[in-house]
Order: sequence, then C-alpha cells, then structure tokens
Amino acid sequence: MTDNPDRAANSMWGGRFAAGPDAIMEAINASIGFDRRLAREDVEGSRAHAAMLAATGIITEEESGAIREGLLTVLSEIERGEFAFSAALEDIHMNVESRLRELIGPAAGRLHTARSRNDQVATDFRLWVRDRCDAAVQGLAALQRALLAQAEAGAEWPMPGFTHLQVAQPVTWGHHMLAYVEMLGRDSGRFADARRRMNECPLGAAALAGTSFPVDRQMTAEALGFDRPAANSLDAVSDRDFALEYLAAATICAMHLSRLAEELVVWSSAQFRFVTMSDRWSTGSSIMPQKKNPDAAELIRAKIGRILGANIALLTVMKGLPLAYSKDMQEDKEQVFDAADSLDLALAAMTGMVADMTANRAALEAAAATGFSTATDLADWLVRVAGLPFRDAHHVTGALVAKAEAAGCDLPDLPLAEMQAAHPAITEDVYSVLGVANSVASRTSYGGTAPARVREQIARWKEILA
Repeated sequence: MTDNPDRAANSMWGGRFAAGPDAIMEAINASIGFDRRLAREDVEGSRAHAAMLAATGIITEEESGAIREGLLTVLSEIERGEFAFSAALEDIHMNVESRLRELIGPAAGRLHTARSRNDQVATDFRLWVRDRCDAAVQGLAALQRALLAQAEAGAEWPMPGFTHLQVAQPVTWGHHMLAYVEMLGRDSGRFADARRRMNECPLGAAALAGTSFPVDRQMTAEALGFDRPAANSLDAVSDRDFALEYLAAATICAMHLSRLAEELVVWSSAQFRFVTMSDRWSTGSSIMPQKKNPDAAELIRAKIGRILGANIALLTVMKGLPLAYSKDMQEDKEQVFDAADSLDLALAAMTGMVADMTANRAALEAAAATGFSTATDLADWLVRVAGLPFRDAHHVTGALVAKAEAAGCDLPDLPLAEMQAAHPAITEDVYSVLGVANSVASRTSYGGTAPARVREQIARWKEILA
C-alpha cells in the first residue's frame, strides 16, 4: 500500500482534484469497512474481465495472465487476514487494484480498461446476493427436513387446532408441522425466482453508457455463471432490484420463522407443555433457578425487525434516485449484509431447535379434547345424517355446547337424551364422530388433517427435497 493516502486518492480520481479529502470526507466516502466482504466476488469478476480483455485483443495474454495470477495472490492475502485495507482507497475495488499494482507493476492498470467501478460493484454485489439466495434455499431445505421428521413421528397425534388462539378443531401434530413446510417451500420458491431474475451480468455496461472497446459481454457473463449480459447499460449500473427482491423474500421468510418461534415460545410454557425444548437451545435465569427460557426462539422472533428494517432502508435509499449511478447507492450493502447474516443464523438456529425438541403427545391429545373441539363434527353429522341445513345444524350444535358448558362436561359426555332434547333426529351414531381421533380421521379431503393425508404430504415433500 502507498504511504501517502492523499496521493492514492488523487491517483484514483485522476488529475481533476489538486488536494485530497479531509478526514470527515474520507470517513463518509469510504466503504471499505463493509464492502471488503465482496473481496472474493471482486477478484472473481476481475479475473473474468481480464480473460475477456485478452481474448478480444484489448490487452495482451501476458498482461492478462499476470493480472489473473496477481489477483489470486491478493485474494489469498485477504483470506489469510494479511491484507492491509486502506480507507483512503475508499472501497474493495481500489484496495484490490492498488495491491495488484504493487505485486505486478504497471500491467495492473490495464485491468480497468472498458470497465467502471459502477458496473464492477453492480456485478460483485449481484454475485454475492446470488450466493445468498442459494444459501437461503439450502437452509430452508434443512429446516423443512427437520419439520418433516417431526411430522412423520406425530402423523397420528391429535392436537388442538386454533383460530383466534382459541381451540377450534382437532388436527394432528404432523399436519401442523406440514403447514410450516408449505410456508417454507414458498419461501424457497421466492429465493429461487429472485435468483433467476437477477442472473444477468452488468459487466461491460461501464459507467452508464457501455464502452467503445470491442468487449465480449457474453464471455464474461458465461464465465461468472450468469444467463446473459444485462441488456441496458443504464439499467445495469443503476439496478438494485436484485437486492430488494432478496430482502423481500428474506422478510417474508423471517416472518414465517417468527410465527413458528412464537408457537414454540407458547408451546414450551408451563401453561401448554406441548413441547420440551432441548437444553442446547434454552437458557436459565440469573435469579429464578426453575426457569428454562426459550431464548433462541425469542431471538429468532425478533430477527424480522432487522430484516424488515433493511428492506425498508434500501427501498428508501433507492426511491428517489435518477438514472444512473448516485453515491447514495453505496448505502445499499450494509443492510443487505446484516439481513443475510440474520436470516442465515435464524434458519440454522430454528433447524437445530426443531430437530432437538420433543413433542409431548399426552399433553397434545389432552388439549385436543378441550374447548368443544368436535362441535363442527357434530354439526356436520346433523347435515350429513339427519339432513338438517347447515345453518340449522349450527344452531342445534350451539345449543348443545351451551348445555355441555353448563353441565361442566364435553360434548361426548352429554347423555343421548340431552342430545335428542335439542333435536329428535340425533341417534346413538352421533358419538362416533365426537371423539378426537374420529374427528381427525374423518378430515380426508385433499390437504386435510387425516393421518392418511398427512402421510401423503410427507411422502410428497420427501420427494421434492430429495
């Protein structure tokens, strides 16, 4: 690195400025404190660019070879923690190029031919976000497998299904677990869809208008795994939709994780005891020795705030920017980095918690039989067997619920005479639908909670995730 930061800055900007930036300007202008995370992508993009420059005769093969080997040395230094980053050089791009010049001499200056930092950073950032989409899909699949294991173990276990957090109808533990598998499947689809849309290469757009050099943009796009070059140079350097789409998908995913985390917090409480959380994912209290707190779940529940905040922050940065590049766009990375870290951590932690937790079958089944959870089954029986219109059946069932509540018992415990007092068409057969096990077994419509249907969906998802 140079010993003179001002000279480095002036060299970067060319002869336009006679004096270097003061300390405050340097501090607000520099991004190396966070964009050093793009080092691998920067080197990868630059090596592809150098190879293309040689293939098109813009620089020599000898120059290209020296640049590409030198870049590998730079990356190795960075990964070993031996690289001296300089704020005076602003960003990862100029830090890498400056060190490359020290390693190989004037040939390093050829690297930036037919390229701007505008298309360079757009490419680096896109490569990084593309990798985070892949990581999210992998993390989601691991969590889905953990949920499937829980679903398979409890495919027949009744538990209460809730609406308004009030007992509604019995479902099975497996069915409830599969609900989150479905949610996460949509999340995975959103990340994959965003990845497909972002897979266009900005390199060759240069500052904003393209370049007069005879570049081969298809070559660099293919070398970096993109489907095609971006079709409009203005759009290529000014677009951050790819980051926004990642954040949007991450926000929805984090919301789903937060919902599951909330249920784990509630279910692990002494009032529910539906699940027992592993000691590995719980903490104690500094003053209350009996406490076992689901802190990992609570922290996952809070991650939505960081990720949603990042989404809003980047939307706010981008909303008023004219084409093409403005320095505002330097503020596009930190929140994406933080959101990606938060999402990856939340997915890994949730996977561990779900894999380690133990569902309390007895507590689930006992709770499933409370709150008159089979009232709808009674109404359905009155329609199907006794021939009542559903609204009439609903009224009769409501009257029977009131009777049971007054008697301090559940619907299956009401004597037949009490049932027939509400409607004479009721027969002994009604009790066949009032048990919790009978209730869940009867819900055989596609997507229903019947154990047979649950096993079908488990098999389907195993095949999808295979």
